[in-house]
Amino acid sequence: MNEQKNVLLAIALSAVVLIAWQFFFGMPQLEKQRQIQQQQTQQAQPATPGQSAPAAGQAGAPPQPATGAPTPGGSAPPLPGQVLTAEQSREAALAAGPRLQVDTPNIRGSIALKGARIDDVALVRFRETVDPKSPAIVLLSPSGTPHPFYAEFGWVGGAGTAVKLPGPDTVWTQEGSGALTPAKPVTLVWDNGEGLQFRRTITVDDKFLFTVKDDVVNSGAAPVTLYPYALVSRHGTPQTLGYYILHEGLIGVLGDQGLQEVTYKAIEDKKVMPFKVTNAWLGITDKYWAATLLPDPAASLQAKFSSGQAGNLRTFQTDYLLDPVTVQPGQTGSAMGRLFAGAKEVATVDAYDKALKLNRFELLIDWGWFYFITKPMFWTIDFLFQWTHNFGVAILLVTVLIKILFFPLANKSYASMAKMKAVQPQMAALRERYPDDKVKQQQELMELYKREKINPIAGCWPVVIQIPVFFSLYKVLFVTIEMRHAPFFGWIHDLSAPDPTTVFNLFGLLPFDPTVVPVIGSFLHLGAWPLIMGVTMWFQMKLNPAPPDPTQKMIFDWMPVIFTFMLASFSAGLVIYWAWNNTLSVIQQAVIMRKNGAKIELFDNIKGLIPKRKTE
Repeated sequence: MNEQKNVLLAIALSAVVLIAWQFFFGMPQLEKQRQIQQQQTQQAQPATPGQSAPAAGQAGAPPQPATGAPTPGGSAPPLPGQVLTAEQSREAALAAGPRLQVDTPNIRGSIALKGARIDDVALVRFRETVDPKSPAIVLLSPSGTPHPFYAEFGWVGGAGTAVKLPGPDTVWTQEGSGALTPAKPVTLVWDNGEGLQFRRTITVDDKFLFTVKDDVVNSGAAPVTLYPYALVSRHGTPQTLGYYILHEGLIGVLGDQGLQEVTYKAIEDKKVMPFKVTNAWLGITDKYWAATLLPDPAASLQAKFSSGQAGNLRTFQTDYLLDPVTVQPGQTGSAMGRLFAGAKEVATVDAYDKALKLNRFELLIDWGWFYFITKPMFWTIDFLFQWTHNFGVAILLVTVLIKILFFPLANKSYASMAKMKAVQPQMAALRERYPDDKVKQQQELMELYKREKINPIAGCWPVVIQIPVFFSLYKVLFVTIEMRHAPFFGWIHDLSAPDPTTVFNLFGLLPFDPTVVPVIGSFLHLGAWPLIMGVTMWFQMKLNPAPPDPTQKMIFDWMPVIFTFMLASFSAGLVIYWAWNNTLSVIQQAVIMRKNGAKIELFDNIKGLIPKRKTE
């Protein structure tokens, strides 16, 4: 009776673990993916545009988002009842005023001459889906689109200053003609008619870095004091994945205060977070993309994270104000700022970090707590990718390298397990000799372990070692853009996404998507590679003798099934790693066991699953 209760308890606990995992991880992940796909294709009403403007006339006050702004001049309002798609509203906003085109190997876009904002950036090497013909990723968008996202540089006047300064409605004039390219900087000019000429020279490299140099030429009779500023502003709360291990939102390394990661919800509650620092950078990051301000590391900043309201949209902003620049009559004052607006490629981010001598700009990529393992893991995989040209193959080779690296420890662990199997008869004899004296049993067992040189916990080391390696690989697959849309072989076109197949429609043979079934749909996303992983794990379990306790046996029997469903929603690359690691572990353990004279229980355990024919 007690054994039956133990069995039922084991089944119930296994079911609870499986259901809880699917509810808290599997279902949210699938739902997030559906929402993102729906968001990319749905039609949207044009949002009420908002403007971020500097707070003129207040010394030391960084620019604040305004409460609202009129529709940009030149844009035709939609007809009554007309619904514009996101693409149409973007095209209308871009056509609303004159623009300077940007053309680089990585970026296509434009800069608005009205306001001189960098507000139109598309990343041409990155697509929304694995289809190379799908639209390019749009990072920055102007006001008048559903979700404006832009960078702005400018000047703020000192207290009591009535100087006419360029703002969001200022129309700049381009000197010369042609697009902004890595080989051709452009200069924008605006004269305030009161003795000040503002000149802005913009350069862009062949990656994702804009450099903005602002000059103020004072031809008046009195000196003028101005404060340079820069900001990155985002209107509307963006769709985020919502994972604890991934930061999306406001980010920066702010001098001695170190890395600051603030979610959209947190800054919405706090409203404003001021910082007075040097050696800093700050911006807004998504999973794979970011827009960040990179001021001179030696500059003193009054920096700020803030949230406000523009029309019907919540705004999120990072900005900084530099020390004042006093321009004497007949002189020119200058300020310089940089903007990173692009993909968080590891090599690119690290190169900017080193070349510009930034304060740990590498932390723009969320390497996590296991940074010291995760980044070397990426370097190794990336190095092997350069040789194999397939990240999936690189992961397989990394698994082999890890096995080789930890072979001495694993060898001792498996050898100890083999010795423990060899003394199973002696352990059983001790239990029979002292059936009612548990203390004496333990004493004799310890003596047996000491005499045979057995470490009873040695078998745990291979599993313990695998945990940080598993997590670091999971992090690499999850956060690095290099893994995004990286194919393997066959049906795996994206190693960072779950296996797209499912056994419940015969791997695509049936024209039916079981994941849309209400309530249980998330349980029905069970691809081929998770099944392969489950089989390899089952073989690994069957390599050892069955536990004498029925509860333990039931747990071990159900564990491959539970892990199969749990890992079904993980990245395909991680599941492939686990399956390959299981396979290598089975081979390694079998060889070591045979070498130490221990019986390999695999075939006996498999035979034991076959029902025996009753004999009369």
